[in-house]
Amino acid sequence: MLDEKKLQKLEKSYSSKPEHKVLRRVLYENDLSTVTKVMERANDNQYQFSIDIKTLPITDQESTGRCWIFSGLNFLREVTAKKYNLDKFELSQNYVAFYDKLEKINYFLEIMDDFLDVDGDDRVLKHLLHNGIQDGGQWQMLVNVIEKYGLVPKEAMPETHPSSHTYYLNSLINLRLRKYAGDVRKNKEKKAELKKEALDELYSLVVSSLGMPPKEFAFEYVDKDGKYHLDQGLTPKSFYDKYIGVDLDEYVSMINSPTNDKPYYNLYTISYLNNVIGGDIIKHLNLPIDEFKKAIVKQLEDGQVVWFGCDCGFFGNRKTGVWDDQTYAIDDVLGLDIEIGKDIMLDYCASAMNHAMVITGVNLVDGKPTKWKIQNSWGDKAGFKGFYLASDTWFDKFVYQAVVNKKYLSEKAVKALSKKVITLKPWDPMGTLAR
Repeated sequence: MLDEKKLQKLEKSYSSKPEHKVLRRVLYENDLSTVTKVMERANDNQYQFSIDIKTLPITDQESTGRCWIFSGLNFLREVTAKKYNLDKFELSQNYVAFYDKLEKINYFLEIMDDFLDVDGDDRVLKHLLHNGIQDGGQWQMLVNVIEKYGLVPKEAMPETHPSSHTYYLNSLINLRLRKYAGDVRKNKEKKAELKKEALDELYSLVVSSLGMPPKEFAFEYVDKDGKYHLDQGLTPKSFYDKYIGVDLDEYVSMINSPTNDKPYYNLYTISYLNNVIGGDIIKHLNLPIDEFKKAIVKQLEDGQVVWFGCDCGFFGNRKTGVWDDQTYAIDDVLGLDIEIGKDIMLDYCASAMNHAMVITGVNLVDGKPTKWKIQNSWGDKAGFKGFYLASDTWFDKFVYQAVVNKKYLSEKAVKALSKKVITLKPWDPMGTLAR
């Protein structure tokens, strides 16, 4: 019990240390992160890298959670830029977001069939209703959309205000989906009719908000040499095949989750986490951090950037564009022990994936990474002209997923790809990027 006697002891202990009085004075007009900053770390966090892949200009996801789409398309556009000698080019993020939203709406309507007769307090049902559909997503969800609908240049389906400011749109979609869930559980015999009404209404809302996706378009561009090009009569699928052509089935989602429920060298999926009915399930190959990083380095060494997912909420500075856990002396200055293992962080809800970006470089000293260069999608005014730097210790703690071509995996990891997929619960932290 926190009684008067215990409070007196706490106050006495606090007052017995002179440094607490100094700290209290300093914090009166200063931020906690400023006071705990270790200035000497600046020397180790310079934007210099032994492998530094030059990329196209920074993109901006604006007020949305579409990081996984932006980073995925930033990965793919580099292929087009290299093939066709381009110094600026974007794929339409809005086009992918349109079909992702529509497919997620349909996915939600279909999976509610599994919950028509469960108790109203069923944990899985409550989880699905609470999350609804969001902007977030996973690598395989991007693959599912591309394989079904192809891609288009940004000019063929540009941004709208709702596409780049999605909060109100998402709230309306989720309100209508929750109404459907309540209606269909009370009127099971009208399921088909209720489902059709909800899909019709939400399709109209998404088209009005994001625009109508093109079925045919022209690709017009000027290359680095100033030469003009025009390719007419393209469809989204023919455009992908001709101008990108990446075999997405060759890429594997690796995770690093050192928790007891996920032994390494196994495949995992998350229940009720997907977008396209009939699309491939989300699959993660869990690997030790050293092997995880080796595969990433190999792909970078071959001149190809890497899509990855992390928790960007810790030890970051938007002005300098540095994520580094060693930059903040929390224990030394504040006397607060927050040194937590990655497994405990995941198991006890202290950390989970919340952002996807692209790794474009790494600094290797004696073959070991010391820092990583990251292309973000928060515009070129944030960070170091839109780029960020992650120390290797931060990377070990807060990077959870990366996608690489399977040719960069070890023989043991490749063999694990043929194992039976283990299904995790819907709220597993390896699925949070899609929320």
